[in-house]
Amino acid sequence: MSTDLWLWLAMGAGLLAILYGAVTIRSILSASAGSERMQEIARAIQEGANAYLKRQYTTIAIVGVVIFIVVFFLLGVFAAIGFALGAVLSGLAGFIGMLVSVRANVRTTEAAQQGLAQGLSLAFRSGAVTGMLVVGLALLGVAVYYFVLTAVLGNAPGDRTVIDALVALGFGASLISVFARLGGGIFTKGADVGGDMVGKVEAGIPEDDPRNAATIADNVGDNVGDCAGMAADLFETYAVTVVATMVLASIFFVGGSQVDGMVLPLAIGAVCIVTSIIGTFFVRLGKSKNIMGALYKGFIATAVLSIPAVAAVIWTLVPDGLVRAGGVEIPPMNLFICALAGLGVTGLIVWITEYYTGVEYRPVKSVAKASESGHGTNVIQGLAVSLESTALPALVIIAGIIVTHYFAGLFGIAVATTTMLALAGMVVALDAFGPVTDNAGGIAEMAELEGSVRETTDALDAVGNTTKAVTKGYAIGSAGLGALVLFAAYTEDIRFFAGTAEAGSFFDGVIVDFALSNPYVVVGLLFGGLLPFLFGGMSMMAVGRAAQSVVEEVRRQFREIPGIMERTAKPDYGRAVDILTKAAIREMVVPSLLPVLSPIVLFFVVLLIAGKAAALAAVGAMLLGVIVTGLFVAISMTSGGGAWDNAKKYIEDGHHGGKGSEAHKAAVTGDTVGDPYKDTAGPAVNPMIKITNIVALLLLAVLAGGH
Repeated sequence: MSTDLWLWLAMGAGLLAILYGAVTIRSILSASAGSERMQEIARAIQEGANAYLKRQYTTIAIVGVVIFIVVFFLLGVFAAIGFALGAVLSGLAGFIGMLVSVRANVRTTEAAQQGLAQGLSLAFRSGAVTGMLVVGLALLGVAVYYFVLTAVLGNAPGDRTVIDALVALGFGASLISVFARLGGGIFTKGADVGGDMVGKVEAGIPEDDPRNAATIADNVGDNVGDCAGMAADLFETYAVTVVATMVLASIFFVGGSQVDGMVLPLAIGAVCIVTSIIGTFFVRLGKSKNIMGALYKGFIATAVLSIPAVAAVIWTLVPDGLVRAGGVEIPPMNLFICALAGLGVTGLIVWITEYYTGVEYRPVKSVAKASESGHGTNVIQGLAVSLESTALPALVIIAGIIVTHYFAGLFGIAVATTTMLALAGMVVALDAFGPVTDNAGGIAEMAELEGSVRETTDALDAVGNTTKAVTKGYAIGSAGLGALVLFAAYTEDIRFFAGTAEAGSFFDGVIVDFALSNPYVVVGLLFGGLLPFLFGGMSMMAVGRAAQSVVEEVRRQFREIPGIMERTAKPDYGRAVDILTKAAIREMVVPSLLPVLSPIVLFFVVLLIAGKAAALAAVGAMLLGVIVTGLFVAISMTSGGGAWDNAKKYIEDGHHGGKGSEAHKAAVTGDTVGDPYKDTAGPAVNPMIKITNIVALLLLAVLAGGH
């Protein structure tokens, strides 16, 4: 099968995913939205989410326009268009996903009145819309722009105009992602932490109690953080990994193999969209009523179907393998083994993350048990679990790197990562399921529905917490490998530019030494290593400040609006939403620009001190430092935060004294620490790792003269 046909199939698969989303949206919206009281609550959540995202994207657009102009002047019109395309599609994926989520929540509450299976079905289909839009828009954006640059405009596939434009597309997606992840995380956890501290701890009222002024803001936050934020995050990871694989193929391979290698990640993404859509139909609640099992049926079906599909891609697109410069050949079987390794890494990371965050396993139970002896021991055990949880994922990633590099070098790592992300549609569906079920429970509580409805939504929500943690583990693992591919592209780009440099150009005579005996390599490693910690610290402090403003507002309303506790007066929900919106927008800008500016500042500082080679070495080492510490910081925060959250839920289910006990109060404290860990700082490190690497790649292109 020709390369051109596979490229057309990739574009067709992207359109198919969008069509699936449109049909499913229509099906969801045709379901009953429940009583007028339920719809009133849902409208308040919709209005808050819309207002926040519009203000967030307006702020991002201002930053984006400035960067668009800079990219236009430094790299040319095609790179600038690529940047704008990546940014717009990333924002669109998150925005549409949020619009569906805030309409599916109330319909899930209504469906839960009919039974667990009905609630599960509606919530999952809502998540599937977001999942398929993410992969569909990402694949369509990269494939169409590659087609326009090569087939329409006549550029050779490996031409720097094409490469720089695609890398800029990834940069646009990354910029939106880090803002959306961080801003949404600050909003949602400011509301959650602030609401819990006053409502649960001080006033002694249940979660989502309508008397708490932060309840609507908390439900808004679930959508703008976990739905829109995760959608932008995995859109960016997907697009950046595909682009990085295409860049490596353009450098490594010669002749027809160069074109085949660049289309290979697009083709893998295409067939896995089809398998993901098929996998959604396997999600069914069995006789055991195991919700997680029902969701895993879809995930496992997708993974199993993807194996022959990816094999078909490899043996039809590159039946004789890929040929590197110098005549070194990578056989198709080696590429297939790398793809299998990617699927294996995905499965293992999903299982490990569930182990550390699921209520039936040792880590969560140990945190719950530690809560019996007080707040301090809960926090100590939660921190211990968060640190321990980094070991197994790191070992899995190490094994994946060794296996794939053995069979196909750096391109093998890229193929494995591409195959991991080819399952992103199903994984995002599992994640977006979480905020819908969380909102459904909140609506049931605020609408004062029967206790059985809340029991059903709580069962769905408990699983939703695990799926959100699993998705974050998957996103971080794939981001680490994806960033490693970007780092490989950085080092290969330096060799390419140095080997083709004209006399008097920046790269003329440059020989970069990445040995540890070079002090500027150590400087770069240390500088890169500090960035995730600094970024995480800034993110946590931002949540703390936002939560403090919510605490003060909820206390003020309890104090100044008589009748709230007696249910004779309503809190001012809009005021809390507005406070958080302003706080999140204000707090997200400086940390989000940290990964954008850091490689540029480091480069020019070292350039002034020690020259060109030292500056390039320092930036390269910085990228590796960011990848290594970022991976551990992100896994530790997300898994530890998930363990704290589910330990609280485990106690609320009646263990260790149940709700209102001293153990429960200690668990609420732990969850208060874990919330910004798992939903703000940890996940935001993920796009932060990759945006640093992409900026470094674009810096090389600018130094080489731009296009």
